[in-house]
Amino acid sequence: MTRETRTETILRPLVARPTRRYYIVLAIALLGLLWYAQAYVFQLREGMVVLGIGDWGSGGGIPWGLYVGSFIWWVGIAHGGIIVSAAVRLFNLTTYKPVARIAELLTLVALSVAAFYIIVHLGRPERVVTSMLPRWHQRIETSPLAWDVTVITLYFVLTATYLALTIRADIHAVRNRLPKLLSPLYSLLLIGYKDEEHEKVERMAWWLALAVIILAPLFLHGGVIPWLFALLPGQPAWFGASQGPQFLTIALSSALGSVIVVAYIFRKVYGWEELLPDNVFSGLSRWLALFALLFLWLQLQKIITGISIAPESIYGATEATVKEPLYWLAIIMVSTALAWFGIQMLKPEWFTVERTVAAATLPVLATLIEKFLFVIEGLMHPVFSLYQGVPGYYTPSWVELSSVVGAFSLVTVFFLLISKVIPLVEVEAHHES
Repeated sequence: MTRETRTETILRPLVARPTRRYYIVLAIALLGLLWYAQAYVFQLREGMVVLGIGDWGSGGGIPWGLYVGSFIWWVGIAHGGIIVSAAVRLFNLTTYKPVARIAELLTLVALSVAAFYIIVHLGRPERVVTSMLPRWHQRIETSPLAWDVTVITLYFVLTATYLALTIRADIHAVRNRLPKLLSPLYSLLLIGYKDEEHEKVERMAWWLALAVIILAPLFLHGGVIPWLFALLPGQPAWFGASQGPQFLTIALSSALGSVIVVAYIFRKVYGWEELLPDNVFSGLSRWLALFALLFLWLQLQKIITGISIAPESIYGATEATVKEPLYWLAIIMVSTALAWFGIQMLKPEWFTVERTVAAATLPVLATLIEKFLFVIEGLMHPVFSLYQGVPGYYTPSWVELSSVVGAFSLVTVFFLLISKVIPLVEVEAHHES
């Protein structure tokens, strides 16, 4: 592809008129949002009693459920997504530069969805202002919620800054070819822009990428988020030193799978076969295979140590996990994806992008199931006596299940709209590669 052809290809989603299929998908996603909106209004009107969660005690309920499981899953996708983008820039992985911005945008919207789950789990949204912010300095040492919000805010600021820095040069370079209707927005993004700032921006973006690579695996999704669970000895299904690596491999598996799926959708819809060639998907699938293998290995470690001469509390929690059909469904899905990626490596002639995308979808869904089970199983089998010897129980309500529909609908609407506003591939970075 010539430089001009590449630029035209990158700008195709912005300048092309929306098709009938575009409006149909947008309408379906908006209906999904509307469906959850009415479910959330029902929750606000009737209270948290409409959820499947309940208080600990003789009733046998658990205080966290699908909301918290989904929160962890979306945070994992966000952290994994920005790690992908930062690694591309930091290690100059030119093959994957076309998917770097898609990963950044996925991080932004995933963090937004994670924050949304925190708000809806508070019961009433005004509690963010009335309960959290006034006592922030007192709660930051002991409250998991305060730590969650702190981590999400830090990562959102890092990602938004990183994206803003890299996108200014692109918008400036192709400003006269962008939609005139959005000129005020582009003018706002380009405030103070100078031609000579590009080199400085590249250095700033590199240092931000380095900060992301250090913070994400070591302190955020490999540290703070799993520590919120792993440091609770009263919950034997959560407690343990392996939670950090487990969380990180799950995050990277779900994020890489999501990047593959989103990139394929844009490749298919806008004819980006040359912009996103087969080797991008082949390479991403190899990385996904590595993290899927690590995911399965760490799950095996957890099961083996939990059922082999383990303390009674840990044995009971592990036994409950082993007997859960949904858990084995998740393991089978990840194993199937790993097996297919291995076959592709041994038999390259069997590789197709479509098969790779189908296989990549499995870890995405499997990790959502695993995070959901991780939360509820950890609460159902505590070592303290609030249950009076009776295990807890939990079934998601229709309101909670509707939130999953709303979350995926929100992500769909975001990508449909953002693809008409900014280039989804770095224009200049692609030229350099």
